[in-house]
Amino acid sequence: MAREVTQEVFAAAWADGVLVVDVREADEYAAGHVPGARLMPLRTVPTRYDELPAGQPVYVICASGNRSRTAADWMDSHGIDAYSVTGGTSAWARGGRPVAIGSPEHAA
Repeated sequence: MAREVTQEVFAAAWADGVLVVDVREADEYAAGHVPGARLMPLRTVPTRYDELPAGQPVYVICASGNRSRTAADWMDSHGIDAYSVTGGTSAWARGGRPVAIGSPEHAA
């Protein structure tokens, strides 16, 4: 089972440049996402997880933490060092942290 991290732990890791994977849909991502997050909608994780680096932590985020837990559990069971971000992008934005608006750089 994948581990969960708090917003504070995630913010520190994000500041250090970790890989962030957003598992929401493209329209949700475009409406506001963590800057630098790579879009990989939950439904695409099983066919795209080979794009993720082995041996490096991956922080998985969604809107509130449910889809990210599902994705991180799946990734973890397939050898990816995945962490689900509690509270998701909603908590990130509520915390006054930066949010990017616009189309994904890494579309599904």
